[in-house]
Amino acid sequence: MSRVYLSLGSNINRYRHIAAALDALAVEFGSLDISTVYESESVGFNGRNFLNLVVGGSTGLAVGELSAKLKKIEDDNGRNRQGPKFSPRTLDIDILTVDNVVGMVDGVELPRDEITKNAFVLLPMAELAPDEFHPRLGRSYAQLWQDYDQHSQKLWPVSFVWRGQEISVAQEQSR
Repeated sequence: MSRVYLSLGSNINRYRHIAAALDALAVEFGSLDISTVYESESVGFNGRNFLNLVVGGSTGLAVGELSAKLKKIEDDNGRNRQGPKFSPRTLDIDILTVDNVVGMVDGVELPRDEITKNAFVLLPMAELAPDEFHPRLGRSYAQLWQDYDQHSQKLWPVSFVWRGQEISVAQEQSR
């Protein structure tokens, strides 16, 4: 079994699509580790705010099989693959890490470059796995978040309930 971390994002019917993704991932992985759900401004285009989070789980699937399953979950939630790369989306699920694998595996670059570039990926990753080390950089996610320019991208926790369980709670913050 491999330990995987995935990033989830949505800015179209956000709560519905994130909940549907969690439902599908729970079927695939069983137990899930789920970060706080964050709202963030869209990056790379002008659009509605996103909901973002990171999910951890274990799988016996190969990277290519996992990638195909995640694409099917996206497609089942109305993902439009015809639009530009940076555009609104119902659901985006990206493989961040698979164990400590580094390099191109089944067409997926590991670890995903976005981990250190986007606050909406790094902060929830640091929350879920603070003492785990980035496979390429050899630094903990907590260290990477501490050194990140935390004012470069705005994000804030939002309330989110999934299957009757409070996943995260909104906090008053200046935006």
